[in-house]
Amino acid sequence: MVTAETYHVPVLLQESVDGLDIQPDGIYVDVTFGGGGHSREILSRLGPKGHLYSFDQDADAEKNIVADDRFTFVRSNFRYIRNWMRYYGVEQIDGLLGDLGVSSHHFDDETRGFSFRFDAPLDMRMNKRAGLTAADILNDYSEERLADVFYLYGELKNARRLAKTIVDCRKGKRIETTADLSETVEPLMRSEREKKDLARVYQALRIEVNHEMDALRDMLCGATSLLREGGRLSIITYHSLEDRIVKNVMKAGNAEGRVEQDFFGRITSPFRLVNKVTTPTDDEQQRNPRSRSAKLRIAEKV
Repeated sequence: MVTAETYHVPVLLQESVDGLDIQPDGIYVDVTFGGGGHSREILSRLGPKGHLYSFDQDADAEKNIVADDRFTFVRSNFRYIRNWMRYYGVEQIDGLLGDLGVSSHHFDDETRGFSFRFDAPLDMRMNKRAGLTAADILNDYSEERLADVFYLYGELKNARRLAKTIVDCRKGKRIETTADLSETVEPLMRSEREKKDLARVYQALRIEVNHEMDALRDMLCGATSLLREGGRLSIITYHSLEDRIVKNVMKAGNAEGRVEQDFFGRITSPFRLVNKVTTPTDDEQQRNPRSRSAKLRIAEKV
């Protein structure tokens, strides 16, 4: 049975919610509901007139829905935040929290194919109702396109060799399970980095399956337009690709980090940085291994 406690252990819980500087009557959005840990903490700080909208596209997350009149669950990809806020008649929000990456539940679910620890079908879809699976990508993408996925999203130096090996292997039989994939690529992994490099292969596929980078850009663009002056963004990242996008948006107002300056040479950005990068304490890292690569960035709309 999946419960809020087992679904996902919230990372940097107090620090990320503190960063929102919650106003009791404000309107807030948690774009990564998961087990509901961050959402419950936000609700605990809201008054009777405050409201929280929480997004998650995974049907499993609905089992953790909070029974509270101040809470609305949105079963959708967070990239559509502007459309959904318009649907609910919300023109501005006071803060947005995002705990990016993959929940503990997805890594621990033996049936979803997110981890090479289990032999399972190569699915990796956050939303099991639509889209290509990881198996579809491995068996149907061209060699060049596969190489691009591994290089861009896994930052793997041997991306071309990986792609060629997979294409050669699938001529004999389809790559359908995590065991099939691991067996295919492990000969290309350096022994001292085997688990790290294999994790990057899985990361690259997961990002491609779920269009994570495009969704993140769309969500941050939507958040920028929705936040009122003084509203806060509190975002937790886990790898350099997503962290770079968040950092660029907070610094320059766009995902590419394209800096614009006024007449006096001052950087014009819709945000003011609130914190230096916050990382989990040693104690939290021991209790929750998923937190070890986490970085928290907070910015305020100006």
